[in-house]
Amino acid sequence: MSKTVFIIEDDIFLQGLEATKLKKEGFDIQTASNSKEVISVIEKKVKIDLILLDLMLPEVDGFEVLKMIRKEQYLFTTPVIIFSNLSEEKDIEKAKSLGIKDFMIKSNFNLDELTKKVRETLG
Repeated sequence: MSKTVFIIEDDIFLQGLEATKLKKEGFDIQTASNSKEVISVIEKKVKIDLILLDLMLPEVDGFEVLKMIRKEQYLFTTPVIIFSNLSEEKDIEKAKSLGIKDFMIKSNFNLDELTKKVRETLG
């Protein structure tokens, strides 16, 4: 059974690149570009094995989205990888305090490296 990756990214172009790459690697994909779409996916109780989360989102930032996700019993232990251009130590520490699996700064990684990290995280 294939694993589902939930990509939360407001840059539609980048979201498409990530989704295309991960689909080619055999993953099922769910996407959201804002908090309303995130809530819609969560309310449907979609099976999610890993979440890729950008921190800079419209309306509600990624930290608030992460708090929302962690309040959901069925997503409480789902691994979250932050994939963002926010790179200040305070942002990384705040994300870690909210129980993320990893923090990747977009400008430091390519899609192959992102895919490798997803594979490693899902075992």
